[in-house]
Amino acid sequence: MFETTTEITDLQRLLDASVSGAGDHLRSIVTPGERTLTAEQLVRVATGICTLALATTTRRGEPRVSGVDGHFLHGAWVVGTDPGAVKARHLADRPAVSAAHLRGDDLGIFTHGTAHPLNPAGAPAHPLWPATLDHLQRCYGPEGFVWDEVVFYRIEPTWMVAYSPDPAGLAGSAASTAPPA
Repeated sequence: MFETTTEITDLQRLLDASVSGAGDHLRSIVTPGERTLTAEQLVRVATGICTLALATTTRRGEPRVSGVDGHFLHGAWVVGTDPGAVKARHLADRPAVSAAHLRGDDLGIFTHGTAHPLNPAGAPAHPLWPATLDHLQRCYGPEGFVWDEVVFYRIEPTWMVAYSPDPAGLAGSAASTAPPA
């Protein structure tokens, strides 16, 4: 868990506002307070490398989705890609994204937000970049990437729903099997 008390509080506000502002259909499935994760449960469950489906859009507004490694840090997803990738061009031109992390029927974390580069080439790094780089190097090893040849983005969430049919059981099992921070 990398979140501060303030980040947990802010994340809980976002989760509550997202569910309360959702449509009737989503709320009938998610059932606030019964099939939703709290912010504290979410940060215990979304640890390590999480595979995300990341959606961007083309210049014509056509959706494109691809799989990326996601890292939940300080209340937001962090993802990376090659700076020459089509996805990187999409993010530079249209930073609005959607991301989903699914674990079968047990967990769904759905996020809409804006992708901000953490380590843009030729520009100052984001203030969270040093801590993020430290986390990434612990996950992948210091030689895991040529670190200045991959651009990482922080998805600042504007909407997020964390669903589980058994939030307490999911969070309890994740807490007991989570790797040390």
